[in-house]
Amino acid sequence: MKLSTRSLISSAAALVMAAAVLCGCSATGPDTAYGKESAAAGLEEPAKKDIAMQLVSSAENSSLDWKSQYKYIEDIDDGRGYTAGIIGFCSGTGDMRRVVERYAKARPGNPLERFRPALRAVEGTDAHTGLGRPFTRAWAQAAGDAAFRSAQDAERDASYFGPAVRQAEADGLGALGQFIYYDAYVMHGSGDADGTVGFRTMRRHALAKARAPSRGGAEVTYLNAFLDARVAAMREEPSHTDTSRVETAQRVFVREGKLGLETPLRWKVYGDSYRIEGP
Repeated sequence: MKLSTRSLISSAAALVMAAAVLCGCSATGPDTAYGKESAAAGLEEPAKKDIAMQLVSSAENSSLDWKSQYKYIEDIDDGRGYTAGIIGFCSGTGDMRRVVERYAKARPGNPLERFRPALRAVEGTDAHTGLGRPFTRAWAQAAGDAAFRSAQDAERDASYFGPAVRQAEADGLGALGQFIYYDAYVMHGSGDADGTVGFRTMRRHALAKARAPSRGGAEVTYLNAFLDARVAAMREEPSHTDTSRVETAQRVFVREGKLGLETPLRWKVYGDSYRIEGP
């Protein structure tokens, strides 16, 4: 899902609608010493989090400049209605509504607030009823307000980044593994929905093949098992059949042993090349 790569996504994915964003993953057990070490240098460290956002933006927006994506909004014909903002919040899955509700609490009477009933009505569909051009224009204009940008940041952290990092820490994963979990959350949500496989199922499949580091397993072996499970899930979804987001990016980092997301990082997504030379 990105402006240019978004066009690669098949419109045949109407089945991937539904509440892909389900909260709360249970931990797998106490952190090992390795897990505690990883957490100390993990994805929540500001420079690492910025790298994670650049990596996601390369796949979602064909750009490393993730901070310019707050204003982005369009229907990419993937069955989820409008896709917008820094990680692709969708009108059909509920996270876009939650962004607008957070913004309404911070800035009562803002121009997006009147669209809350319409956003509730279109959840579970790809419809634009009650939204349309007035809504997309208001979304783009709201991006100039720091309160709206903060609302997007907060929804990202509450529904995607926070749950993914916490589970990765519990599994004893370093910054790379935490990012791999986060990116899976962004694209697939935590739970299964009609026509989709969510993060929890991917993790369960990975654990059936390899032990997580918190259970005494090798981190590289486990991460490859998780990526195998994700690729298998992507190939089942019409809108996510291009697996370069994994195979020519995350898998490359695993192969290079960059378990702490050490720079420099070089990767490709949808045929485009990217690099991050330093924090």
